[in-house]
Amino acid sequence: MFWQEDDKKNDISTSDKVLDVSYKIDCKQIPTSHAWELSQALYAALPWIKEEPEVGVHQIHGAASGNGWERPADGELIHLSKRTRMLLRVPVSRADDAAQLVGETLDVAGYPVTVGKMTARPIDPFSTIFSRYIVLDEGMTEDEFLQWVVDDLGSRGLQARKLLCGIGHEFEANGRKIITRSLMIADLDKSASVALQEVGIGLHRHFGCGIFVPHKGIKAVGETEDKSHFSGS
Repeated sequence: MFWQEDDKKNDISTSDKVLDVSYKIDCKQIPTSHAWELSQALYAALPWIKEEPEVGVHQIHGAASGNGWERPADGELIHLSKRTRMLLRVPVSRADDAAQLVGETLDVAGYPVTVGKMTARPIDPFSTIFSRYIVLDEGMTEDEFLQWVVDDLGSRGLQARKLLCGIGHEFEANGRKIITRSLMIADLDKSASVALQEVGIGLHRHFGCGIFVPHKGIKAVGETEDKSHFSGS
């Protein structure tokens, strides 16, 4: 375990590059493995997304875990409530373009997803951020994965003080197997938090991978993980 304390930078409040947009959706159910199909439906509705590397397309999830709900196995369906939202991270300059999705009905793996009201919100510079899916190489150990993350951040001038590696997950996208792990990064200063949420880590942002969101702490995630530890440099 490595644990390093440092003074926080408080000169950044939010990102001037990207923001999050949240859409109400009317969709009763959707396959658990829908990352590829969702990206293709969005490319058809908003072709500019395909050319925007800063865009992040969150996979659609059902009720939050921690209340007795577990994500169904691959190949099964997620049953969605009226509170379910579809989330995109887009460049600030594309906020008006993203609003053009309102009123469209997407075909996601044969299931209609009707897009309703959009709400835009800025990036919050929380000191703890979380990504459900970070792409890694097949056969990579947890220690190798964490070291790769530390090295990647270091190459961008960002210091990793506390990392929590979580659940591994695999899904298919257009016949390709994509291997991922969840990752929490804690004790970030505001500038590093914003920078990571702007760019993320690794491949396949349009499949929901490498996208970080603010998180209030590690307890909820730690309770659901089989194996975890902190690392840092």
